This record gives sequence, C-alpha cells and structure tokens, in this order.
Amino acid sequence: MARRDAKPPRAGATGPAAPAAVGEEEIAAIAKRHRVSPAIVREVMRRTGATERAVIEREIEKSKARR
Repeated sequence: MARRDAKPPRAGATGPAAPAAVGEEEIAAIAKRHRVSPAIVREVMRRTGATERAVIEREIEKSKARR
C-alpha cells in the first residue's frame, strides 16, 4: 500500500520501460559520444525518466561536471 504523503510519479516518467523506448543503438551511440558505459546511460534514463536524447546528454554532462 502506498503512503499518503508519497510523491506522485512525474508526468514524463514511464518507469522501467523508458530505456526500451530509445533503443539499444541510440543508447550505444550516446554512451560512445560521452565516453561512458551504456549502463550509465540507462541509469540516467531510469533516474530522470527522460527518453529524449538532448535531456539524457545534458544529464550526463552535468554528472561529468561533478567529478
């Protein structure tokens, strides 16, 4: 049972199905471009709920800047 004070899911979040919406070729291309593993790209997609390439790339750049 969900808690009453829990946050509702984001409008753009689709849950675990989000990585499949982009496709493995697209994930591999983004990973190669940013020199990260495809698992990192999938994690960014899962965490943000984003499926647009620009949003994913922006998040990867932000996380790289933190290192």
